[in-house]
Amino acid sequence: MTEFGKALTPTETSIPGLVVWDLPVHGDSRGWFKENWHREKMTAAGLRDFGPVQNNISFNDAVGTTRGIHAEPWDKWVSVATGRIFGAWVDLREGPTFGAVFTTELDPSRAIYVPRGVGNSYQTLEPDTAYVYLVNDHWSPDASYTFLNLADEASAIAWPIRLDQVEVSPKDLAHPRLADVTPMGPRKTLVLGANGQLGRALRAEWGDAPHIEYATRAELDLSSPDLMNARRWRDYDTIVNAAAYTSVDVAETPEGRVHAWSANVLGVGSLARVATENDILLIHVSSDYVFDGTSTRPYRENDPLSPLGVYGQTKAAGDTIVATVPRHYIVRTSWVVGEGKNFVRTMADLARRGVDPRVVDDQVGRLTFTHDIARGIRHLRDSAAPYGTYNLTSSGACRSWADIAATIFDVIGADGGRVIPTPTDAYFAGSMNTVAPRPRYSELDLSRIESTGFTPGDGDERLETYVRALG
Repeated sequence: MTEFGKALTPTETSIPGLVVWDLPVHGDSRGWFKENWHREKMTAAGLRDFGPVQNNISFNDAVGTTRGIHAEPWDKWVSVATGRIFGAWVDLREGPTFGAVFTTELDPSRAIYVPRGVGNSYQTLEPDTAYVYLVNDHWSPDASYTFLNLADEASAIAWPIRLDQVEVSPKDLAHPRLADVTPMGPRKTLVLGANGQLGRALRAEWGDAPHIEYATRAELDLSSPDLMNARRWRDYDTIVNAAAYTSVDVAETPEGRVHAWSANVLGVGSLARVATENDILLIHVSSDYVFDGTSTRPYRENDPLSPLGVYGQTKAAGDTIVATVPRHYIVRTSWVVGEGKNFVRTMADLARRGVDPRVVDDQVGRLTFTHDIARGIRHLRDSAAPYGTYNLTSSGACRSWADIAATIFDVIGADGGRVIPTPTDAYFAGSMNTVAPRPRYSELDLSRIESTGFTPGDGDERLETYVRALG
């Protein structure tokens, strides 16, 4: 008999993420009423806001009707409208709890949240049982399922009614034993901008595991009107947007302005829509150029945006869009150095060639090595840090471009005094090309990301190691 008057209460099970919920049911001589799904109340009580999109009902006439152990690539909220079931759940996800079993009975006063990859099955204990489940993806023939045999000896599920005495489909009886089951892998991670400096660092950080994908602009066009159908997006957990239009000076030209807005704003907007509609974590890389460089202290994450030029304006607009995605990290960085063409490589080359370069001395900030950005991105995701914006640069003193160039010369064994400090205005005087305004002060406050347990690399040590590795 259904129990009335329970409080809305979650109970963790032995399978991570599988949670039983007691539901308030109100009844009298006329029958009963319950709120089977109430987003505000249930998420406030701790249920993940899993975004159901479909509600299904399986009606079962007879006692002993048994449904097979199916693990699906979506989350489920399972309950009973009438009758009673014995439910069995087996963890079929890749990981240390693969094969773990949990069983319990459900009536209208109990429900269970079933995460993606956990095998779900039941046996009816009363006639006319209506089994109800909400899912956060529509059924698709392209979805990947994992199945387990109801009679698997390793799972040893104690079915109340023997399997040779129940209504069950031949297909469910033919599923493999646990030893022959291929575990369901985690949801995928997609790295965009895979051939850029940061993209290559992320590849080095994450490797080539089957659930990690890397894509260039040619392989995934964010401006495509068919982006929403370019992937089965519900199979993805994380998108890292390491792609951007970064030609700061060209962005000031009529043609460059169009390209900058297309890549850094319109493309990001499309990506944000994909992430929002498919419950994907969007990690987006930002820039110190969203500020005007007039601060008298290191910039904090919540300081007002005040970009000077087109590039900074497009990055600020992109940040504002990404901030609307429920699950997001904006990683704001500066003066990026990695594998590929960059300031440090250029200065090292000039030092070896005997060139005495003029280098601006009134723009100050910190270098950020792509290895550290990749580490920081992984840390934020793996540690489940609070969503939002995080500054991430190398640590240490804030220095000018000229100071950094002199250090590079010294590390190589050239004379750092050969670097000629030059004011920005004088450096660009007489240039025939369009020149973008640049923030003169770019130091970013690192206290927020450090509070999550992440330690940025020391800038001086990183620079010396990088230069020496250039040979």
